[in-house]
Amino acid sequence: MSAAVLEGVGLSRRYGAVKALEGVNISLRAGEVHAILGDNGAGKSTLIKLLTGRTLPTQGELRMSGTFVCFAHPREARRAGIAVVYQDLALAPLMSVARNFVLGREPTTGWFRSLDLTRARSETQAALEALGVDIPDVDRLVGGLSGGQRQCVAIARALHFGAQVLVLDEPTSALGVEQTRLVLDATRRAAETGVAVALITHDLDEAWQIADRITLLNRGRSLGSFAKSDTSREAVHAVMAGHAHPGLKRPG
Repeated sequence: MSAAVLEGVGLSRRYGAVKALEGVNISLRAGEVHAILGDNGAGKSTLIKLLTGRTLPTQGELRMSGTFVCFAHPREARRAGIAVVYQDLALAPLMSVARNFVLGREPTTGWFRSLDLTRARSETQAALEALGVDIPDVDRLVGGLSGGQRQCVAIARALHFGAQVLVLDEPTSALGVEQTRLVLDATRRAAETGVAVALITHDLDEAWQIADRITLLNRGRSLGSFAKSDTSREAVHAVMAGHAHPGLKRPG
C-alpha cells in the first residue's frame, strides 16, 4: 500500500447552523486516483476548500505525510505541493499554450530578465508529451483548444511545477466522450508519476474507469471509502442508494 500524502481526519465545516461537512476522513495516497463521489450538495466543494486552504475546518485536521498542517490561504497549500484544477481552469484564452503554461513562473534570460520563450516552449512541449497529450503547436492560442486539451494543459502545468497532490474538480463535466477519455487518460498518467490524485465527480461510471479508491459523500457525510479491488461497481452503487453496508465485498 502506498503512503498517504494528504489526510483529512474528522473534517467538519459549519456555516452557522448549516453542516456542510461532518466528520469526514479521507486519505490521498501517492500513485493513486482517489475518486470523491457524490451528487450536488454532497459536500464535495466544501471538502475541496478544506484540502486546498480556501477555508479552515470547524473541526478536524489535515496531515501531510503524517505531519499536522494548517493552511490559512491557498498560497500556503500550493507551496506545500497541493494543486487544484477547477472547472474554469484559470487559463487565458488569448494567450498561447506556452505562455499560459509558464504564467506566473516565467523562465527569463539576459540582463533585463526578459521572457525566455524558447525555454517556455520546450518545457511546455516536454510536459505535455510526458502526459501523452498531443498539442504539436504550443504557440497556438488556448482559446482554440478543445475543452479536454485545456484540462490537460492545466494538469500538465500542475505536475511540471511540483504538485504532490492534484485535485481535479469535475474535470469532464462539460466534455463529450472523446474529450472525456483524453482527460481521464491524462489523470491516470498523472497518478503513475507518483502524484496523489483526487478526482471530484458525480459520475460513478467515470470514477470506476480510473479510480483506485472511492469515497462516497452524501449530505456532508461520508458513506465510506472503498478500494476498488475490494468491491464492485454494483456494490458501490447500492451504497450510494442506501441499500448496502460500505464494507460489502465483490460478489463471488
